[in-house]
Amino acid sequence: MSLPADRVVVRTLVSLKLRLLANGLRRSPGRRALYVIGSVVGLLFTAAIATGFAFLHGHDGAADATVMLTTSLVIGWAALPLFLFSSDESSDPTRLTMLPLRPGPLLRGTLLAALIGPGPVIALVLLTGAGIAAAAGAVSVPFAVLGVPLTVACLVTLSRAVAAGNAKLLSSRRGKDFAIFGGLLFAVLVQVGNLASQSVFGRAGESGLDLSPLKPFASVLRWIPPVSALDSARTAGDSVPLALLQLAATGALLVLLLRWWRRSLQDLMVTADSSTLIATKSVGRSTRNLFPEGRVGAVMQRHLRYAWREPRAKAAVFTSIGMTLVFCVLSVVQGWGTVYVVVMAGLMLGLQMVNLFGMDGSAFWMVSSTLATPADARDELRGRAYAVVSYAAPVSTLLGLVLAAATGQWSELLPALGLTYAALGAGVGLGALLSVLAPYAMPADSSPMRNAAPGQSGLVALNTFGSMLGVAAITAPVALLMLALPGWVLLPVGLGYGLLLALAGTRFAAGRLLDRLPEILATAIER
Repeated sequence: MSLPADRVVVRTLVSLKLRLLANGLRRSPGRRALYVIGSVVGLLFTAAIATGFAFLHGHDGAADATVMLTTSLVIGWAALPLFLFSSDESSDPTRLTMLPLRPGPLLRGTLLAALIGPGPVIALVLLTGAGIAAAAGAVSVPFAVLGVPLTVACLVTLSRAVAAGNAKLLSSRRGKDFAIFGGLLFAVLVQVGNLASQSVFGRAGESGLDLSPLKPFASVLRWIPPVSALDSARTAGDSVPLALLQLAATGALLVLLLRWWRRSLQDLMVTADSSTLIATKSVGRSTRNLFPEGRVGAVMQRHLRYAWREPRAKAAVFTSIGMTLVFCVLSVVQGWGTVYVVVMAGLMLGLQMVNLFGMDGSAFWMVSSTLATPADARDELRGRAYAVVSYAAPVSTLLGLVLAAATGQWSELLPALGLTYAALGAGVGLGALLSVLAPYAMPADSSPMRNAAPGQSGLVALNTFGSMLGVAAITAPVALLMLALPGWVLLPVGLGYGLLLALAGTRFAAGRLLDRLPEILATAIER
């Protein structure tokens, strides 16, 4: 007997998710081994955390810790789709909206498919340990048994409802820009939370684990669904009707999320994308006087336009700036602040020269067709180097001034900037060399969260960490001069040394560019 059409749709969507997971392991033995090892290590780490929570059972404040863990999971599941939307193909509802499917079966199938994968398993393990910690006797067992899977279902539904409700925005270029800035903000907030937790728990001392600082926050959060579902295990020890009310509140939230998700899917199926219906006007603006004449200026404009418009390039630039800002804030807040932290900005931004041609992708064949002479090769790399320096140098200088003002180390500003410019020049020169000698392919999609094509992860890691170590080694002589020269002398010395390294690196790379052009072109267009 044939199955009803709706059940066939649901079964097909679930089998597609299983096939996606299985196919991800078939690309190469190395990828399969990394996936298995990463999954095992992740599950062991998760199991260790869950076990730690389980051992808190009976401890004062265990239920408060459970509330804070559940709240963190809720925030993470709600926020991560906004930042990782384009890196997870199974979470993009627009891939299915053109198919002749009804919203009901599509919703059920995608919900069951979303429950398959490492994310829900990790959440289930963590919440199981948290449920054991919060339990208050035998009467809490049925509430924990119901609360844990109900909370997991709410987390998954919340994540997919947010993704579907913002699908049009997140699939656009502006949405990818939002993902970049939102991801940086999320990373900063995580560090702020880390600092706050360190300051809160710093009073624990030698008396043992003190969870009392969590009580004011947990006393409010435990009544907010879906956190309330897991906290019902604690409440059941005092009042069963109140615990039932907490479960009912989470069930009502789940129904509302499912309705929002269904409405979003239906809108995606029947509503045209307005971005394709609006005719835009291009406003020309002369920038001729801002850039050098000839090929160098044209290459510089093109590279800066890529850095602003291409999501992966923009993600790389702003991630470097964001990481430097995080370290600056941490150094000042934790009391080890120094103006020399700005050297990190020169290091990170200078390495934006790494894999120049791989970032171009298939468009590099048009660039390669114009590289006929050694002068063309030199101008190509010089233009790209000028573009990187045009934003790296001002940003590094500004961060140095801010750090000097925050720490009061104005006397150390000039040598710190000298080291920064030396690291910037070393990064530009070494990045140009690696772009020519060790290019790697980028993925076909423009997700800002993916920076390597399948099979290229090892080469990417080698480029990243090798270039960092290389810049640190090359810049070391300037740092050693701090012991023999007055501080202010390091500014011109570092500036001249960085300029020399950048010129030498780009010139040597330009001499090899024409010889390696076929190999670079094949790598750039590889997907």
